[in-house]
Amino acid sequence: MSCSKYMSAPVCLIENDENGKLHVRKEAKDILDGIGEPVVVVSVVGLYRTGKSYLMNRLAGKQSGFALGNTVESKTKGIWMWCVPHPNKEGHTLVLLDTEGLGDVQKGDSKNDGWIFCLAVLLSSTLVYNSRGTIDNNAVENLHYVAELTEQIKIKSAEAVDEEEEEDSEYVRFFPSFIWVVRDFNLDLEIDGKKVTEDDYLEYALQLKKGVSKKVSDYNLPRQCIKHYFPSRKCFVFPLPVNSQEDMTRLESLQDQDLAQQFLEVTRHFCDHMFVNSAVKTLKGGHIVTGQMFGRLVEIYVDTISSGEVPCLDNAVVVLASQENQAAIQKALKVYQRGMEEVKNMLPISIEKLTCEHQKFSSLATSEFMKRSFKDEKMEFLKKLEEAVYNFYVDLMEENEMASERKCRELLKDLLSDMNKQLQDGEYSQSGGYELYCRDRDAIVEQYRREPNKGVRAEAVLEEFLKEREPEAKGILCMDNKLTESEKQIKMGKENEALLEQKYKEEEEKRIKSEQMMETEKARNEDKLKQLKEKFEKELEQQQQEMDRAIESKLKEQEEMLKKGFMDQAENLKEEINKLNNEKKRLHGGDIFKDYVMPFLCPLVEMVPNFFMQRSMMKSLAKGLRR
Repeated sequence: MSCSKYMSAPVCLIENDENGKLHVRKEAKDILDGIGEPVVVVSVVGLYRTGKSYLMNRLAGKQSGFALGNTVESKTKGIWMWCVPHPNKEGHTLVLLDTEGLGDVQKGDSKNDGWIFCLAVLLSSTLVYNSRGTIDNNAVENLHYVAELTEQIKIKSAEAVDEEEEEDSEYVRFFPSFIWVVRDFNLDLEIDGKKVTEDDYLEYALQLKKGVSKKVSDYNLPRQCIKHYFPSRKCFVFPLPVNSQEDMTRLESLQDQDLAQQFLEVTRHFCDHMFVNSAVKTLKGGHIVTGQMFGRLVEIYVDTISSGEVPCLDNAVVVLASQENQAAIQKALKVYQRGMEEVKNMLPISIEKLTCEHQKFSSLATSEFMKRSFKDEKMEFLKKLEEAVYNFYVDLMEENEMASERKCRELLKDLLSDMNKQLQDGEYSQSGGYELYCRDRDAIVEQYRREPNKGVRAEAVLEEFLKEREPEAKGILCMDNKLTESEKQIKMGKENEALLEQKYKEEEEKRIKSEQMMETEKARNEDKLKQLKEKFEKELEQQQQEMDRAIESKLKEQEEMLKKGFMDQAENLKEEINKLNNEKKRLHGGDIFKDYVMPFLCPLVEMVPNFFMQRSMMKSLAKGLRR
């Protein structure tokens, strides 16, 4: 989808009303509902009046859009959203979230700031923290919200935690990348007289102090949280864009030639980095988030906060999975029904054609379901899809049988018209009439057999026709004076043999139908198993990437702690790394697909013959009642 035609300007996604209550705006939710492709979500947070919105406008490829605040009043209230086509990733949407400035004196509610910061962390794949001046202790302390994240975000549900504290390693697996942007930086990038990179400057500012006093603990806490919670860190320092204060107040109206060259170079470097390195938004478990899912995720988190509860990643995934899987069933079922509706227009058709089309469109339906579904660990939703598909399929089979029966009966009726007239005229009641009757009847049967595309009930209808005419044939035989009693007995035996032979053909027709259906189901189950395995391996790979990212982050942190002599912290990190490695081994060890997926797949496979047997019994019972 091209988002630009829908969003020429940002809209409010999460409204922060005058009472400090958060609400999701319907206009923004409707926009997200129209985005079925994966999203890369970049949030910017920071103190009010630090120029956050300018950077977001540049990421959107625009000069203006998000309101720039150049007075003591914070321009952005709540969280605003701008969806644009991703400039580097085709088939992806870049979702930009501009948050209201933290520390706005007019709000007077720091708790509200905490929730805005919390939502930015929960919703983004890259979090940009924007500040002015330098990264000194005051700047780090202004980011005190990061130290409150464990109180405002839970990874596991209460049942899963079992009253144990959640490890920092849990957060680093699911939190966004962290970028610190320093605006209006007018110092040389030097430490102890040596030139350093922007990233070195950030790491220097985040160094811990040794000691156990409260003052040292307070100093270290926000720094430790930044290191522990975010999987990667990067820094950009921007010089002043213009020289005069007057120009600063009209930044969005200035052209590139009016801005400092170094400022433009850093801006381009920042945007390029964001476009290349900002990851697609994923849920816990590595599930890729589309625009539609993102809209639901926003609602889940905002509703949770508004109810006074603490957002939980596990709970959010469970709720979202249920919604998405139900939607996946509906979408997949439409794929199947749309394809089979075309088949319905061709009825009656052979069982080979019907089962072939059923196999094709049910495979497409399963594929469609797999694309959107996730965390269907017990295959409850896949089973619902299978039941819906089979209900439609069995109904269509019955319609095909009825269409075949109608066509065959109409064909026989047309073919019998001359014979019925001769019967009424008494031509078969004369001497030698039985031979004439058999000749005409056999000619009709031969002509009937030559007629193509009669469908699945061809032999059954013919068997019923011959059985219905049996008394008539026997009556004509008895009246035929040309035949002796002995000849009549022989002819009667041949009549019975012919009926038995036709009965055998009908049974053969049923057997072929049954075998064809079971062959189709076997092929379908093999295809389903293949698709499930591919999906499982993809999800397993996503979980391993999650794990690798967390382990890499912790190893870097441990190395830094060892270099600086923080042995206790390094030992704690070692335990966290071991725990992550053990979990990674569990993902690699054994045949997880066989152990965890197959036990739920087997009942799904067995459901098919049971389903057909149940429908067949009900059908037989209904026929018996009609008789």
